[in-house]
Amino acid sequence: MDTKHVPHTVEELCEAGLSVYARALRDGRVRDEDAAQTPCLVDFGLLHPDLGDLRWLLPTAPAVALPRLIRGMEDQVEEQRRQEAQLTAAFEPLIARHTQLSSGAVVPAITVLDGLERINSAIDRAMKDVSEQFLAVQPGGTRPPETLAEAFPRDQAILSRGCRMRTLYQHTTRHSLPVLAYFEQLDGDAKARTLDEVTDRLFIFDRTVAFIPASKDRSLALELRHPALVDYFATIFWRLWRLATPMWPQAAPQPSENGITPRQRAIATLLVEGLTDAEIAARLGMNVRTARVHIAKLAATLGSHSRAQLGYLIGQSGILDQQTPQL
Repeated sequence: MDTKHVPHTVEELCEAGLSVYARALRDGRVRDEDAAQTPCLVDFGLLHPDLGDLRWLLPTAPAVALPRLIRGMEDQVEEQRRQEAQLTAAFEPLIARHTQLSSGAVVPAITVLDGLERINSAIDRAMKDVSEQFLAVQPGGTRPPETLAEAFPRDQAILSRGCRMRTLYQHTTRHSLPVLAYFEQLDGDAKARTLDEVTDRLFIFDRTVAFIPASKDRSLALELRHPALVDYFATIFWRLWRLATPMWPQAAPQPSENGITPRQRAIATLLVEGLTDAEIAARLGMNVRTARVHIAKLAATLGSHSRAQLGYLIGQSGILDQQTPQL
């Protein structure tokens, strides 16, 4: 008969959880339904979803999981040091057994992070370990002041250690007063550039670890430690960086000879691709109202009276054949 799982702290791993975890280590995976009665395993990061088949959960090697769990306790009071000893004692037989089943535990090349708490915790660890550079792609327009206020201590901490920080935004962020004020407050080697379009959110630390979203709602993320993958994403970042425009000095965008601004030309490109107003706004990091204002100005400049006619006039005008200047 099933018994209800009683919530417990990490140093008091339940017998049911230990049994399921040991089976997952032995077999290499365990069905999601078999672990339903032991949610502590997912909460503590001992099991994580298999992206290839979400019916299964994959085990984290005990020699990898143990230091992570202990590290979260390092800032706790003396009572938590006693808890660390209990946790170590619980893992010792698991580590010994798993060593016999494999050639040795290694840090996984790809780790699935399920939930914002685990994602933020993993990023915080990477922020504490970074020693040379932090690269970030932040899509969208302006960032909320409360988000910037939360990020400021972490960013300033890595800059104070002598690290450099490079951030790619979209052009709409150039007009964000909170973002501009944020960079003015940072003390260190921090620079930002902008493009019309960027990739989805991307964080890279020292070409050692990278984080990318694994779901549209960002409730899942991937922690990448495979050198080839991290190097690939870093290469993409630097190629975009070379194409991007520095946030400073703030130069006012100059309209082209036919009166079409760079922003309107970028919108025209997406219009002829058949994107809706909402899709254009999302791609360029602006709200729908702003996108529609630009579309209306573009239509007025070209003398268009309908959406279909606007697409035709864009094609006839030749504005897409011109090189788009950076803002």
